[in-house]
Amino acid sequence: MAKNVNPKDRCPRCGQGTLVTDATTGENFCGKCGFVITDKVDESGPEWRSFSNEGENKSRAGVPTSLAMHDMGLATVINPQNRDATGKPLTSAMKSTIERLRTWDSRSQVHEPVDRNFRQAFSELDRLKDKLAVGDSVIEKAAYIYRKALEKGLVRGRSISALIASALYAACRDTETPRTLKDIGQASNIKRKDIARCYRLLLRELNLKMPVVDPVKGVSRIASIAELSEKSKRKAVVILEQAKKIGMVAGKDPMGIAAAALYLACISTGEVKSQKEISIASGVTEVTIRNRCAGLRKMLQN
Repeated sequence: MAKNVNPKDRCPRCGQGTLVTDATTGENFCGKCGFVITDKVDESGPEWRSFSNEGENKSRAGVPTSLAMHDMGLATVINPQNRDATGKPLTSAMKSTIERLRTWDSRSQVHEPVDRNFRQAFSELDRLKDKLAVGDSVIEKAAYIYRKALEKGLVRGRSISALIASALYAACRDTETPRTLKDIGQASNIKRKDIARCYRLLLRELNLKMPVVDPVKGVSRIASIAELSEKSKRKAVVILEQAKKIGMVAGKDPMGIAAAALYLACISTGEVKSQKEISIASGVTEVTIRNRCAGLRKMLQN
């Protein structure tokens, strides 16, 4: 049975052939007699444009908006290089025009104290992101907390570096990213007690509700640093799940009890790792590991 074809899709010359579009040449022609109806068609694909000299970084627009930028990524940026999109040098007339545009663009930008504060804080946050290897979602959350703190006037009289570090720690706690106060203190070169003081201030003034840290989250991190086997990791998770059921992990340092569970798991699987090696990998003392091991051993014996 013949398939019904829309008259608009038939060839206007022979009336029998159907219209075919060649994606390469952009021609619209008859599939039977070859009559070309149009030699150009509109491009239906994405309008990729490259504004880099390499020609590989294809993009249609600028970077997405982000709370971790002082202007949220909405400002105009004029490239300091006096070259066009193809990499060729600009003419002298165009160069003077671009210089004038750069001058007016610089004058039109906001130079208020709040803007300078954001610039300093988020440049520090960007540095901490690379040092601590945290994801974009954590950084966005930290920037959101810092903006709220600035709105409430909590930055006045306090160190910007300490407050952005405490906002990052709060974001790690909120997203359950296993980063300790010691990690953030070492990365930011700020004392732990100063970060802890600002962190408590943020919790109190912004009414932040932080979830209880799950010690299971720290197992893979400690095991990775200490180069433990997958078998020991799985055994440690089983031990921690048993401890959570009887409420043994409540009120205890998550990294400490995770390190103790890994040490007992190594003994169980026959993997040779000393308490000192696990202590270095977890950042808790050997005394803490021994104390937590005593409680976990009693649980396993019962």
